[in-house]
Amino acid sequence: MRQVVLDTETTGISVSAGNRVIEIGCVELLDRRPTGRIFHRFLNPDRDSEPGALRVHGRTTEFLSDKPRIAEVVDEFLDFIRGAELVIHNAEFDLGFLDAELERCGADYGRMLDHAAGVVDTLLLARELYPGQRVSLDLLCKRFGIDNSHRELHGALIDAELLLDVYIGLTSGQYDLALGANEPALPKTGRAAVAAEVRQVRVVRASAAELALHAARLAQLERASGQRLWPDDVPA
Repeated sequence: MRQVVLDTETTGISVSAGNRVIEIGCVELLDRRPTGRIFHRFLNPDRDSEPGALRVHGRTTEFLSDKPRIAEVVDEFLDFIRGAELVIHNAEFDLGFLDAELERCGADYGRMLDHAAGVVDTLLLARELYPGQRVSLDLLCKRFGIDNSHRELHGALIDAELLLDVYIGLTSGQYDLALGANEPALPKTGRAAVAAEVRQVRVVRASAAELALHAARLAQLERASGQRLWPDDVPA
């Protein structure tokens, strides 16, 4: 399965107030493994960032003034995500802004989910796993032991890379077969969790002596109960 972990930065929190996307960061996964392919662009939003947003991402109007506008990179961006399942933290926010940017590019561009195969919202997933707890990206990094010390300000590509590790942490438990207390613990966080998914389960088969003891015990129980305990059509 091909997935794209995606994040954006914006000039403010309200798309209806005319706020715009200033940065898109994407990381590609294939069968839950990073391929090394990314899409990353800063964008000129043709407006200033609101003070609160500027404190979050730190990208000034001057910094963004020579960056391309969305119409200049939209085809490359859509080519990157096309056919992939999107992994987004608080997908409603990012998709709302990106849908508005596609609308500015022209009606033919449609909406994000016209190009992607679907979306996994890690915010909703984390809320299901940890009800009543705060599930921001920073706190999820802390929960899964993911180093985000380099994240002094929010950045779309940095956050997408962190979200990749968080997503693996959130979903790796479904691949963890806890078959015995003496088994070594499987890694559950970050890229190390990927290796756990492909670890083969060791099958221990009974020896001939053990099978003979098993048959004798069954025969003893059947004699005591007066009935068959293991039907002939069920393989032992």
